[in-house]
Amino acid sequence: MLLTMKRTITRRRFLGAAAPLVLAGAPLAGLAAGVAGATGTEPDPHAGHTPSSYPGHATMIGAGVPSPAGPHEHDALLYPPPALPHEPGRLRTYDIVASDRELEIIDGVTFAAWTYNGTVPGPVIRATEDDLLRVSFHNAGSHPHTIHFHGIHPANMDGVFEIVDPGGSFTYEFPAKPYGMHLYHCHAAPLKKHIHKGLYGAFIIDPPAPRPPALELVMVMHGYDTDGDGANNFYAVNGPAFLYAKHPIRVKRGELVRIFLANLTEFDLINSFHLHGEMFRYYPTGTGTAYEYTDTVMLCQGQRGIIEVEFTHPGRFMFHAHQTEFTELGWMGYFEVEA
Repeated sequence: MLLTMKRTITRRRFLGAAAPLVLAGAPLAGLAAGVAGATGTEPDPHAGHTPSSYPGHATMIGAGVPSPAGPHEHDALLYPPPALPHEPGRLRTYDIVASDRELEIIDGVTFAAWTYNGTVPGPVIRATEDDLLRVSFHNAGSHPHTIHFHGIHPANMDGVFEIVDPGGSFTYEFPAKPYGMHLYHCHAAPLKKHIHKGLYGAFIIDPPAPRPPALELVMVMHGYDTDGDGANNFYAVNGPAFLYAKHPIRVKRGELVRIFLANLTEFDLINSFHLHGEMFRYYPTGTGTAYEYTDTVMLCQGQRGIIEVEFTHPGRFMFHAHQTEFTELGWMGYFEVEA
């Protein structure tokens, strides 16, 4: 079966067509082509934490058998740059380029994306509170674009009035504050088009007092409208649909796992994160110490927070949206918990 943007792919049609393939043991799984990463100065974030090769069988559309262990092209979106100690005034620099790019989001299905540094979502930007953040932005795309950062910054750094035409550049510079899990996205009109086409990413500001050491992960929830009807046909985290079903995330039993979670899904009022077999602490926006102890959180577009969890038992545990249709259309994956 070959599905492309030239055909109308509705959610109902995809689910109806794919369900027999799941029963027959031939799930539809796919990865995007290689993508460019951030060009900031941070080192390789996470040695030793790579996708698992644990064999499994498909129980969801697109789940498939995981690929062999080893890094893949989307690790830079899953594993953030490391936190740095508090040093007021330190300069943190990033180079961001907007460009048009055709991405394969599941086998045979492509999406005409607008990207930051070639990926959907864009690269993870990280600083420590009171760092001076400098983001050099160049628009190599076909439409005017900006970068709007959530958080506190001067009005002339807000990415609303500083529209950057194709071929133009702009430098955003401001002290990073407040600490927490934030996000960035294009703010050129029409907003819904610039966001659903892929111009968004995670923006982490670390507190002056370091958080406890942990395996840190970033998950940006999003969707793809492949037929232009104003409704998503596929859902994902950090890129292609079913990415972490094909590449389960390896963690250790008892280790602290910290997930920086954000929702940038367009067209749907809410998205959610549900973890199987465990409860977690959820810190809304990541700006304080109060948390909810739960296994499911719901977020509207722009909401974000930090999840902290220690797995009690070894084995394979699913995570997914608790909008079940989102799960069957790509927003699901596995943690591989090792003893």
